[in-house]
Amino acid sequence: MSYFLIVVIVLLALLVISSVRVLNEYERAVMFTLGRFTGIRGPGIILLWPLIQRMSKVDLRVIVLNVPKQDIITHDNVSVKVNAVVYFRIVDPSKAIIQVANAWDATSQVAQTTLRSVLGQHEMDDLLSQRDKLNADIQRILDESTEAWGIKVANVELKDVDLDESMVRAMARQAEAERNRRAKVINAEGERQAAQTLVEAAQALAQQPSAMQLRYLQTLADISHDKSQLIVFPLPLDLIGPLLNRGGTPPKG
Repeated sequence: MSYFLIVVIVLLALLVISSVRVLNEYERAVMFTLGRFTGIRGPGIILLWPLIQRMSKVDLRVIVLNVPKQDIITHDNVSVKVNAVVYFRIVDPSKAIIQVANAWDATSQVAQTTLRSVLGQHEMDDLLSQRDKLNADIQRILDESTEAWGIKVANVELKDVDLDESMVRAMARQAEAERNRRAKVINAEGERQAAQTLVEAAQALAQQPSAMQLRYLQTLADISHDKSQLIVFPLPLDLIGPLLNRGGTPPKG
């Protein structure tokens, strides 16, 4: 009789132990009683009725989901491979268990299709220069798609954009052509400014003939430093005109 009592006590102890669950602060339990949803419990100690109740544990922490590389054809018919990272968390444990069979896989599949759909509507230059805008668009669409599953998509980041070797060479040629264009524009702008300055200088010299003569003499002084032994230069009449006028008219006969 005592042996039977010991067995009963042991079985009852095992039954009580198997009915006790301990949940961490970041965990919640979705409770089902005879197959029907009866609420959310946790964190802390939870007691289950054996053979009557069961629970599904849900992690409420932020989950980092790596989206594998997707083959994408952009709006300007460029083939690229793009991967991304999705940060999401479960905000409604009951929906995450009841509405979808596997929240992780479902979110991953939606992220892949959304990535191809959104990036396929943009040109190649947008993928390289407007990542912040593309990240925000993908995050908004994912958040709307997973809201019914009790999932909140916090952020989406595009990681790598892989191009074909031919496209890399084409982009390098385009960048070089753009640099040459800018250099020519800068050179033309410098020529325009120099020409404008020369026009203003010519107008200033034209207003003062003596200034033109001084400039001519300065030029002769610069030429005199040349190593050439023979220098031929014109003698403008406006330089010697004042001298002739000052000397007066020569006598006749």
